[in-house]
Formats: sequence, C-alpha cells, structure tokens
Amino acid sequence: MSFDLELWEALQEPEPEPQTFTLHPYQEKLVNGCRKALATQRRVIAYLPTAGGKTMVAMGIVKMAREKGKRVAFICNRVQLIEQTSDKFTTYGIKHGIIQGANTRDFRSDVVVASIQTLDKRGMDHYDLLILDECHACAGTKAYAEIMRGRVSIGLTATPYQKGLGRNIPSLGGPLFESIVAGVTMRELIDTGYLVDADVWAPADPDLRGVKTVAGDYQEDQLGEAMNKAQLVGDIVSHWFKLSHGKQTMVFAVNIAHSRHICDQFKANGIAAVHVDYHMSDEEKRAIYADFKAGRSMVLCNCALLSEGADFPACETLILARPTKSKVRYVQMFGRVLRTSAETGKTRALVLDHSGTVQRLGFPWDFSVTHLDDGKPKKASEGGEDKPEPLPKPCPHCSYMKPPKTPVCPSCGFESKRPNEVETADGELVQVRGKKPKAQTRLQDMGRPSIYGQLCQLAQDRKKTQKWIQANYKNIFGSFPNQEYHLEPPTPELLSWIHSRNIAWAKSQRAA
Repeated sequence: MSFDLELWEALQEPEPEPQTFTLHPYQEKLVNGCRKALATQRRVIAYLPTAGGKTMVAMGIVKMAREKGKRVAFICNRVQLIEQTSDKFTTYGIKHGIIQGANTRDFRSDVVVASIQTLDKRGMDHYDLLILDECHACAGTKAYAEIMRGRVSIGLTATPYQKGLGRNIPSLGGPLFESIVAGVTMRELIDTGYLVDADVWAPADPDLRGVKTVAGDYQEDQLGEAMNKAQLVGDIVSHWFKLSHGKQTMVFAVNIAHSRHICDQFKANGIAAVHVDYHMSDEEKRAIYADFKAGRSMVLCNCALLSEGADFPACETLILARPTKSKVRYVQMFGRVLRTSAETGKTRALVLDHSGTVQRLGFPWDFSVTHLDDGKPKKASEGGEDKPEPLPKPCPHCSYMKPPKTPVCPSCGFESKRPNEVETADGELVQVRGKKPKAQTRLQDMGRPSIYGQLCQLAQDRKKTQKWIQANYKNIFGSFPNQEYHLEPPTPELLSWIHSRNIAWAKSQRAA
C-alpha cells in the first residue's frame, strides 16, 4: 500500500492563526514609560498590579524591541511560568525558543523564554534586552546580577516591596534596579473594571504569640504548629459553608501538612477538594490545574506553589490560612482571585482571612510604592518609621472587614459607636481617658466609698496626709473624693497599686 501524501496532509489539523493583541491604555503607558526610562538608565522595574497583564506588557516590549532588530530573553524562575509565557507567545504569534533543562528547543532564536536556573548553569548568548519576570526575586538571587551585567534589563513585578531591589551591586556599577515605572494602581484597575473588587471577612484572629520572625516573616515550623489545630481548621470549613458555599476556592496554608489537613476536612464534609505541592510531578500538577479550571474540583489547597503566576480567573474565593508579615507574599496570594472572568461573569471576589493578615497589613489596594529599597537600615529621622496608616477592622457583629474610618458596616449595617466622653458613676461625671489598666479597673470595681475608706485607713496607719489620700484617689478615679466613707482595711489590690505608684515615683526622681 503506497503512502498518500495528499491524504495525509488533508488529515492534519491546521495550525491556528495567531491572534493579534492590543494593549490597554494603562499597559501602553507602562511600555512607553519603560522606553523613556531606558534612554538614560539600564535597569528599570515595570510595576503592574497582580492580574494587570504583565505578560501582555512583556509582549508589547518584545514587539517594540524586535521592530528595532533587538534580541530579547524573557526570564522566569518557575517552570509553570515558562509554560504559561510560551503558550501566550505562541497564541499571539511571537516566534521564540525555550531554554529550560531538557525542554530546551530553538535556543538560538531571537526571542527566548528561559529559566534563570538553566541560564545560571549554562550561561547565555548575547541578548540586547532582558525581561525579568517576578523580578522581586532578583534581590535575593546572585544569578540575576550575573546575567544582568552589561545588559539592558526590565523587571516585571506586582510586588516591588522587596528589600534590596535598589541596593548597590558593585559588579553592576550601581543599583540592582535604578528606578521604578508604574503603569496603574490596583485601586484604579478595580474602579475601571479590569479587576474585580473583593469583600473581606475576618472570622478568626489566631494567637501567634511565641512564633518567631525569621528574615522578616513568621518562622514556618512554629507557624505551622500554631495554625494546624483542629479547631482552627474546622473554623475554616464551617465559615466557608456559611459564606462561600458553591464558589470555587483557593486556600493558602502554612505548609504541606497544613494544606493536606484543610483539604481532608473539606473532603470529609463532601466537598471536592484537592491539594497540590512542589513534590508532585509536572504531569500531576497539570492534571490538578485542569480539573480545577474545568470545575471538576471546588477547593484547591496549597502552601506557596500558587502564589506566583497562577491563572484561574473563575476562582471566586480566597482562604488566607497562612499568616504573613510580608507584603510581597500577601499581595501575591490576594491577587489570585481578583481576575475578571468572562466565562462565569464574576463581579466580586470573596476573601476569608483566618490569618489576621488583613488587620495587620491592610487592604492590598491601599499599598503604594514610589521608590525602591536600597537595603540599608533606616533611621527614624530618615523616614524609616513612617506614620502608620489606619487599618481595616472587623465588624464586631458579622466579622466583615470594614475600611478604615467606616463606623457603619457595609455588610450588616451594624454601627460601631465611640465610647461616651463621660460615664456616670456614683452620681458624678467622670471623663473617660482611654483604655484603663486592669489593676485600675479592679480597684474601680470595688466602688468609690470602699477605696476612699481603704485609703483613709492606710493614711492613718502610715501617717499620711489628706493630700496623699486625695492624690491617690484621683489617680484611680480621675477626680477628688466627695462622698461619705467608713474606714476599711486596705485590700491586697490597693496595697499593690500603692506599691507600684511608689516605685514609679522613685524612678522618676532618679531620672530627674
């Protein structure tokens, strides 16, 4: 039987025509801003919020560079990001090669998508322009500084808060990155409909006392022990049923054991939940992601694998079960659910914060950055201690996270009222002077006549004056005594209070 070439060609599926792309105005602004900055500098950061379309901006930069005959290398730090970027480049007709371990192909192309780990081992050819994806990682990896030397570089990131991005690097003859170009803020993207807004609930504020801080964030082993308790995990599942039942959900846990525990609890309650971690093969991870995108699984649990580059627009709910002090980690996690979805018509996202992070750091759309950290310790006189911005607070009635200075809860309508300026006690008006120490509160609870009588008895025993009685009485109640009393033996609480006042007075005299 002879081979029929015409029949074989007819049976082949034609390659899809490449799509054309048009940048949004804010993306064009960012591309033009980078071009202007590179007229006088060699290394700049292009900042765009999570889900703002950094890959589209990269393609705009590649197109601009290729029109001038320049060779471009797009560099990633994760295999998943290399695959996503390559797929996007192919979709939009950008011919390119790949430099990544055994997957390397067409590595002599004028445009390549490359792994930083592979380049560090093998070196790289001449490229006129480097585009560094997730460039906040550059501050802590020597390999980046090595390949950036002598090359024009644009870093892409949604989180330019990393320490050391502006640090002086001797081998580069200046800062790692010289400036930052901002395209748009997260708030602007939300207001213009490019991202969805989010409702945030804080059902729990975990007790993290005793958890150490290492390299600016919580120590993972101790944090895992604090967060992986049965009652906390149960609280996560119960609140999900209450607030998000039926919505695709991504969970960020502390570590793999914590992620598996949360996943198991969801499955025990009849929810199609899956766990993913870096120990799994690429094939296993692809299958899990495909099931989640297709809606065959409802809850996707992980610890840090999906903080960068995860693209699941239909996902509506985020569960923060991983407390963090890092703005970089926080913004990356939060941004996973802010993408719009034409397929599902998603209009808002839901964030269930079981970590206390929103109360600790605020809403991510309120963050701003005007300069890059140079890695040097900051003194208060140099602006190292900025005036803290007001932070969101949970509604005491429903746990909805209210924006700062919002007395009426947007969710349930509960109105938080300020404490009265005065309070009534034994017929007198007494000014409230903020939060009272516990010892002082216990003394006040004994009643004014009792404390007055105890002070008079103590003054008689210790040969103190009426002036001493009145001064201590006013320290406790905020006013001078004017009621009847009967002498009473001083209680241990009052003796302890007087002793503490004497110590404080002695210290003040020594200081003077």
